[in-house]
Amino acid sequence: MKKPLETCRNCENRFEQGFDFCPYCGQKSNDQLTVSVLFYNTISNYFSVDARFFKSFIPLMIKPGYLAKRFVEGKRLLYLHPAQMYLFISVVFFFLFSFISRKQVETVNKVLEKKEIPVVVHDSLKTQIIDSLRNVTTTKYIDKNDFSFDGRTVDSLIAIDAPKEAIFQAMGVNSDAGFFKRRIYAQILKFYKQRNGGSILQAFYDSIPIAMFFLLPIFAFILKLLYYKKVPFSYNLVFSLYFFAFVFMLFSFLVIVDLIWQPMSWLNNIVLIVVFIYFYFAIIKFYNQSKLKSLFKSFLATFSFLLMVIPAAIVVMFMVAFLFY
Repeated sequence: MKKPLETCRNCENRFEQGFDFCPYCGQKSNDQLTVSVLFYNTISNYFSVDARFFKSFIPLMIKPGYLAKRFVEGKRLLYLHPAQMYLFISVVFFFLFSFISRKQVETVNKVLEKKEIPVVVHDSLKTQIIDSLRNVTTTKYIDKNDFSFDGRTVDSLIAIDAPKEAIFQAMGVNSDAGFFKRRIYAQILKFYKQRNGGSILQAFYDSIPIAMFFLLPIFAFILKLLYYKKVPFSYNLVFSLYFFAFVFMLFSFLVIVDLIWQPMSWLNNIVLIVVFIYFYFAIIKFYNQSKLKSLFKSFLATFSFLLMVIPAAIVVMFMVAFLFY
């Protein structure tokens, strides 16, 4: 006699009654959604991640390269996934860093506000300014292409609420200028009028988490070049995720210290030294090479990333922050 069939509410496959879980998708067969079930699932899911995080945290901080090594060896359920670890710690870091960045933004705005000098132009001079603008030769500014302009003329035009095109002409922008050049001058004018350098700085800080999604694979690619015969690129990416999780965790402690006490430059230097030492031992553990080779490649990777990739990234980030703040 065949047992009666029931239908899974999740995958809609039919199976014989008597199963506590669907044999196709694994969902509980009699999963009635109640407040207690919802509360239990939420808490259990949270603490499953939380428990793995704390199980992974100590090895991350005191055993360089251990978690990455275990993960690529197949021990992937015992510890928090490298992407989860990185995301969780980076969120904590950027949350703490926001308190410092906010103070820096306010400081920059206050400094620029003190330097702002109001310009007052009487109505009787408006016509004279507009007429004189027609006789201004802007060729020298266009030829130089260094974004310099006569501040007094621009101040006068801003004071009489002149059209933007007239101000652009005084700044040295001709009518057939391309989109990129006009965009740059528009942002220069915006900054010149508002003196809101803090907004540019804030836009730069806001771009750091996004930039890290590009910098992480670049760092992994540098390691791939140094260890092209050792491991595939995905292994280098796992190593990079755990390493930067450690870096952000260390920087989080540093931010907490700076928030409680005054910033200490000597402590910053110690943290940088600790990061390099950690990286060196992580390289030895993960790639299983001699100490001398690992030391050389650690210096090479650090030099390539800090002195070549990071400066280029900062320039690009400041350009993007300025163009879109």
